[in-house]
Amino acid sequence: MEVSVDEKSGVMMKIKAALDLFKLRLSFLVVVSCVLSYEMGAKEWDYTKMVWLILAGFLLTGGSNGANQVLERQWDALMHRTRTRPLPTNRISPLGAWFVSLTAAGLGIFILFYYLNTASGILGFAAFLSYAFIYTPLKRITPWAVFIGAFPGAIAPMLGYVAATNHFGLEAGILFAVQFMWQFPHFWAIAWVSHEDYNRGGYKLLPFNGMPDKKTAFQIMVYSFFLIPVSLLPWTLPLETPMVGNIAAVIVSAAGIWISYLAYNLFKEPTLLNARRVMFASFFYLPIVQIAYVIDKL
Repeated sequence: MEVSVDEKSGVMMKIKAALDLFKLRLSFLVVVSCVLSYEMGAKEWDYTKMVWLILAGFLLTGGSNGANQVLERQWDALMHRTRTRPLPTNRISPLGAWFVSLTAAGLGIFILFYYLNTASGILGFAAFLSYAFIYTPLKRITPWAVFIGAFPGAIAPMLGYVAATNHFGLEAGILFAVQFMWQFPHFWAIAWVSHEDYNRGGYKLLPFNGMPDKKTAFQIMVYSFFLIPVSLLPWTLPLETPMVGNIAAVIVSAAGIWISYLAYNLFKEPTLLNARRVMFASFFYLPIVQIAYVIDKL
């Protein structure tokens, strides 16, 4: 039986809607963080495990993003930056989005348990559950949602390291801590830039129910400063096998000073332009630091 052009077009539109639901660019950044941390923990490359890790990462992150959008669909429709997403535009139904998201997340968690190890599977399940069903509903209730969301948001590097070692150790905890601390200046800068839009959706994302002002800028500056010592933990802690050497220490120090300088400028002049500079710097900061860790290890 021949499939008509309209039917083919309809299938392609549904596939595109599902991919848009997964927010592939964001998923890619999460998977990169996971893979780089896997390399930190692996004694030797296992390309089969790497492929399974990448696949699980995309499925789990995409499923989490999809569940987030299903739960927030009515408020996404109110905001300029989200109103063209698949659910507000009716390109996919809520039931269809739930099916795609839960299936993807379930497959990702299964891959972690079955093809990698139990420890990474536990982390994957915890990340999905806490992101979709704890962090997401809290975003409209309390600014503490950013703190809560920083936990699932920082699991990716820990998961990558644990996928390689099958061990919850200090090294995995350090990688978690770096990404955990980074999320505060990163997300608060985004919330500053998108403050009016987030208000349309009723989201409370700046610290202490704050406004994009000097008080919020102070918080961003403080957490940016703390990134410097936290990112140097892999170099400073007396571990049996050092995680990184002097090259990484220099690079991560420079990256920390750079973002702290921009955050200080935001504190001095709390303007939208300076908030954008911190936001864009935060996009580059984390991959720079994680790549530095890996290069130094190699």
